[in-house]
Amino acid sequence: MAEAHTMASLAKLVPVGSRVLDLGCGNGEMLAHLQATRGCTGYGVEIADANVLACVQRGVNVIQLNLEEGLAMFDDNSFDVVLQIDTLQHLRNAETMLVETARVGRIGIVAFPNFGHWPNRLAVLGGRMPVTKRLPYQWYDTPNIRVGTFHDFQALAEKNQLRIRDAFGLQGGREVRWWPNALAGTAVFKFERG
Repeated sequence: MAEAHTMASLAKLVPVGSRVLDLGCGNGEMLAHLQATRGCTGYGVEIADANVLACVQRGVNVIQLNLEEGLAMFDDNSFDVVLQIDTLQHLRNAETMLVETARVGRIGIVAFPNFGHWPNRLAVLGGRMPVTKRLPYQWYDTPNIRVGTFHDFQALAEKNQLRIRDAFGLQGGREVRWWPNALAGTAVFKFERG
């Protein structure tokens, strides 16, 4: 999700000067962007050696940690914002990590591929799992162990007493606020504990 317009849409959800924890930060591009454009500080969490090295080379503070082990090392409200950008769908403990995100940060921001997007629906209707720009893998080699929709996340947030402060989709570099469950390839939510 390194497209500039996507990064800008997500970055504007982060208050200027925030202390940020970026879970599954990849190569650190988002956190570096937040540092440069929003005056943020913080840490990335990443497991892959190559990505940890890329973060260090970008000047991003990074902790090498397997998110499946949880966030017990962080106290409640340790960060202003906790990001899970293209992370939630890779986790076995997705619900637990969502709750942990709300515990560790005052605000959580999640973005993930929206399985409810209309091309995905058509593929399933045709009897096949979707392969799209946003879901580029075949069913047998995908790193995504979870698929969810915009509406699925809303229900999960409600179940866990999380208050959604903003929600929209992203498609083709633009925000989709009307019918995002069907018209957007990416679901984006900003939430806090209820």
